[in-house]
Amino acid sequence: MTDATHITRDYEPTMGDYFALLKPRVMSLVVFTAFVGLLAAPVSLHPVEAFASILFIAIGAGASGALNMWWDADIDAVMRRTVKRPIPSGRVAPGEALALGVGLSGLSVVMLALAANLMAAALLAFTIFFYAVVYSMWLKRSTPQNIVIGGAAGAFPPMIGWVCATGSIGIEAWLMFALIFMWTPPHFWALALFMRSDYDDAKVPMLTVTHGRRATRNHILGYTVLLFILAIGTAFTSVGGLVYLTCAAVLNSMFLIGAVRIWQRDEDASEADNFAAERRFFKLSLLYLFLHFGAILFEAAMKPFGLGGWGWL
Repeated sequence: MTDATHITRDYEPTMGDYFALLKPRVMSLVVFTAFVGLLAAPVSLHPVEAFASILFIAIGAGASGALNMWWDADIDAVMRRTVKRPIPSGRVAPGEALALGVGLSGLSVVMLALAANLMAAALLAFTIFFYAVVYSMWLKRSTPQNIVIGGAAGAFPPMIGWVCATGSIGIEAWLMFALIFMWTPPHFWALALFMRSDYDDAKVPMLTVTHGRRATRNHILGYTVLLFILAIGTAFTSVGGLVYLTCAAVLNSMFLIGAVRIWQRDEDASEADNFAAERRFFKLSLLYLFLHFGAILFEAAMKPFGLGGWGWL
């Protein structure tokens, strides 16, 4: 367990401080991908049920973020990227973050069971447990494969959305899960390449720390190639189509070119040159999922008009 009890605050926290505990930027991706999973499903929910389902999935995601920040307060306090978070900056006490995370976890799971179905609620509960316990408490500090295995936590939302609508898990839900799962390692390893000193200082065994930059670049390229194949293949399922295929072809070509450029980097080159390529790749990765899932959403929205999927041909 983290030793965060020494962190104190000298003022009353605001609603903004508590909201920051929920990792709103991460939550936005969770909400969007879960919404796409729900809309792309072959079964439609009533708008009120759909809104409630997405709301409680979002609350569950926020609960995971609060629990992660509670546990990782000691790490966050020594990393430049996270030192201003509510707990290490002293704005929120660790116990308050823990109480918020546990309370919202229970609320989100129970309410999703009522709004959608028990299977969706169980999957949300497992996702919270996986992120807060399996990833945060175990994998993150014990293995360089932390972000590979732990990436499953961020990949579940579209599957949960799909299950909210259908009550079951289809191959399309697994493919949306796989898109996020395979995207996560190159996304975070690119960040780790130009933020390595943070992970060194925090003693987090990221691949850049344990195996070096060359091995990390090799892994980024390997995962990007597999992601390319997976993303293109998804176009030929019920959630894909001509628009999605066009989007995936362009984005994955750009992503692959970026990975190759990182892989080709000379280890003796200046850090500024290396960081430029890695930052470009990382920024592209931020758009990657939003655009892919945006294309899936567009295909789903056009199907009632006979234009989704391959209806354009």
